[in-house]
Order: sequence, then C-alpha cells, then structure tokens
Amino acid sequence: MTPEQIRAARALLKWSARELAEKVGLGLTTIQRMENEAGLESALNKNVNAVKKALEEGGVEFIPENGGGAGVRFKKPKT
Repeated sequence: MTPEQIRAARALLKWSARELAEKVGLGLTTIQRMENEAGLESALNKNVNAVKKALEEGGVEFIPENGGGAGVRFKKPKT
C-alpha cells in the first residue's frame, strides 16, 4: 500500500482523512502523515494494517504493482 493508494481509496469511498481516522481510531495527523511520501515508511505496522483493513471493509481493494502501476478499485460485488 502506498500513500497515493490511501488517498485514492479515500476518494473512491468519499471519506475525508478525518472520517478515516475516526473509523480506525487514530489521530488525524497520523493519517495525514501516512498519506505523505515519507510518512508511511515510519508508520507503525499495526496502524498501516488498520487503515488498509478499514478501507477494504469500506469496499475497495488494492491492486499491486504488476507492470501497470499500483492502484485501487472498488471490490466486485459478491453475487
């Protein structure tokens, strides 16, 4: 997960950084720091995992770097 993917996932879900922080139980500045280029590297693993889990539970999935670039998209609805 990259800072860009966090921002893109929030945009897809129409969540503000404050909303994500509240859902995860972290401070707004922690989320803002994670969304900065260097901030994600220094974030605690448990916080990174909590953010990823919240965004995935919100309905997005993270696409790994596969030659076309890392990304985010809505999850396919379960049928």
